[in-house]
Amino acid sequence: MQFSKGILVITVILPLTAGLSGCASSLIGTHEGVERVSLADANQVGGCNLKETRTISVLAKVGLFNRNTKDVEANLYQIARNDAVDIGADTVVKGESQEFGKRTFEMYKCRN
Repeated sequence: MQFSKGILVITVILPLTAGLSGCASSLIGTHEGVERVSLADANQVGGCNLKETRTISVLAKVGLFNRNTKDVEANLYQIARNDAVDIGADTVVKGESQEFGKRTFEMYKCRN
């Protein structure tokens, strides 16, 4: 019996890719204190102290398939919040997205 390429993709590759793309979200842990990090707009941080600007990137493509945009953005935000805790910041502001899976975040200290 001979399998066509279409059947191979449907039965093996597609489920494998879907499973792997979901794993990326669960592999990003949370640092202690991350629940105190807020997401703000640039116009809300006027009285805050800029600690650092970082460009963060995550896995955006698995094989031939792009990951879900919502999952990629959630991963970027989670890593930004983790990084903010590490440097003593409590607020992050989303910046530019140079490409899918990569975004710049500004990290501020706004609260005492």
